[in-house]
Amino acid sequence: MSVREVAVEAYREALPALAASLVGGLLAGVVLGGMRAELRAVPGLLVLVPALLATRGNVYGSLGARIATALHQGLIEPRVRAGDHRLRAAAAAALANGLLASVFAATVAYLILVGLDAQVAPLARLVAIALVAGLLSGGVLIAVVVTVVFAGYRRGRNPDTLVGPLVTTTGDVFGMLFLLAAVRIVLGLGVG
Repeated sequence: MSVREVAVEAYREALPALAASLVGGLLAGVVLGGMRAELRAVPGLLVLVPALLATRGNVYGSLGARIATALHQGLIEPRVRAGDHRLRAAAAAALANGLLASVFAATVAYLILVGLDAQVAPLARLVAIALVAGLLSGGVLIAVVVTVVFAGYRRGRNPDTLVGPLVTTTGDVFGMLFLLAAVRIVLGLGVG
């Protein structure tokens, strides 16, 4: 295979995913732009946004890579089966890691803002928002990762090429939507 053929194949596989990533990033920005009231109601939330979004991409991107590797090695089949303990364990570990990282990010953001003597919401409120957003977005991201990796693999695509941009995009869009929902839920419950 020539260099030109390799380059054409790489662009053919990656360009749609990168285009979706661009559009998704813009949608996430629109959601963030519409959260002015929530950002005022929860001081420190804006500091937390980049950490939460990065966590989604990193944790669930790793899940996608693990699943893709297991497919390439023949350890799992490209379909969801009730008895597939490897897939279930990987998804549970990713969700647990995502929730732990969310709590850690909220705690560190709180401590930094307190250390800077900046206005910040109570720690319990930031942690609750991060946990609710992490749980909601984690469920969606697990479904997206499994679907994208399996569908791509069955169609002869390299799932490693697809999973990065699509998981990052989905994490940004749903991460922002669920962050907005989490703020409203937590404020509605009066946490913190």
